[in-house]
Amino acid sequence: MASTETTTDLSAQLVTDLPFLRRYARALTGVQDTGDRYAMATLEAIVADPSTLAEDDSTKVGLFRMFHGIWSSSGAPMPEEADPSAPLEARAQRRLAQLTANTREALLLHTVEGFSFSNLARIMDIPQAEAEELVGRARAEMGDMVTGDILIIEDEGIIAMDLKSIVTDMGHTVTDVARTRDDAIAKGKANAPDLILADIQLADKSSGIDAVNALLKDLGDRPVIFITAFPERLLTGERPEPAFLITKPYSEDQVRAAVSQAMFFASSEHIEVAV
Repeated sequence: MASTETTTDLSAQLVTDLPFLRRYARALTGVQDTGDRYAMATLEAIVADPSTLAEDDSTKVGLFRMFHGIWSSSGAPMPEEADPSAPLEARAQRRLAQLTANTREALLLHTVEGFSFSNLARIMDIPQAEAEELVGRARAEMGDMVTGDILIIEDEGIIAMDLKSIVTDMGHTVTDVARTRDDAIAKGKANAPDLILADIQLADKSSGIDAVNALLKDLGDRPVIFITAFPERLLTGERPEPAFLITKPYSEDQVRAAVSQAMFFASSEHIEVAV
């Protein structure tokens, strides 16, 4: 009976933590399908040997640690191995190859997923001092490496100003700020951005998701970061969903990390890449 209860508790906790693993995996790969495949491979490994999670203080740490064992043994494809039918991914890999190994993983785990340095060290199987160094190096390397044009879709003026201040300070250019679906579509078509930063619920009850879908249909593929108070609703893996997601209330570090990651997957060749 105890074994059944333990299994039930583990399953319930995995259901709770899985959306956040999906968010992390998608941000690493820049693609929903690829990220979700890594997450599914992680679940399959846990199902095969649930005892591995017992080694950690929390199921979430164990889940991410298992993921990293799989990720580090395969990793993202290198530029020469990238699928030639997916030029966006190949371009991203060329940019990512300039980074020190494991830096962006450490930055996402610490800033976006909120893991402490001690848990980060456990997940990545490295000393805590090295984990802290990787996060610091990631901020230095990614902060100035890729800059481009950003469209902000946000109906709350104070939040829009805050986001604009953060990304401008990072070296990006804000092409415009839109408050409604129709406003976003018009401004996005008038001045095509490299990246879109969008809230989901807009001023006139319209949808930021609808605005983004309309823009991508017209402008072509480019990274999008959605901002929502309910990330688990957009991380089910059951339909087309975002690869980049920030949870409200957000921190400046979360925005900086997400924008830096997403910009590596921008489609435009005119964006500046420091060498």
